[in-house]
Amino acid sequence: MERVVSPLQVKSEAYSGRIVKLYRYLLDVKKEKVMANQIYRSGTSIGANIAESRYAQSSPDFINKLSIALKEAGETEYWLKSIYGAGLIDKNGYESMLSDNTELTKMLFSSIKTMKKKIGLL
Repeated sequence: MERVVSPLQVKSEAYSGRIVKLYRYLLDVKKEKVMANQIYRSGTSIGANIAESRYAQSSPDFINKLSIALKEAGETEYWLKSIYGAGLIDKNGYESMLSDNTELTKMLFSSIKTMKKKIGLL
């Protein structure tokens, strides 16, 4: 059986790859372990929760998984701002990563809202 791949899944997988590259850069080049670990954890958790949502047991479970992904995107935004504020990444890298994070946040919010409407929660 062929699985349909959603734009949200594609975007989150690409973003996870970028997060891993940022993590390696922070560790190897900047020698920053604490913030590297934090952004790695929150940034890759976005995609992991989106992947889990594909196998949700119910609509509320689906909403819950995407809501966790949304919270992780919020935390990732915080760490991006902190990493940039500490001078560990340049403006272009920061703005690019933040733009992708914002796009994921909007997609997650929209998906959650759509499902809530579908099951009568909105």
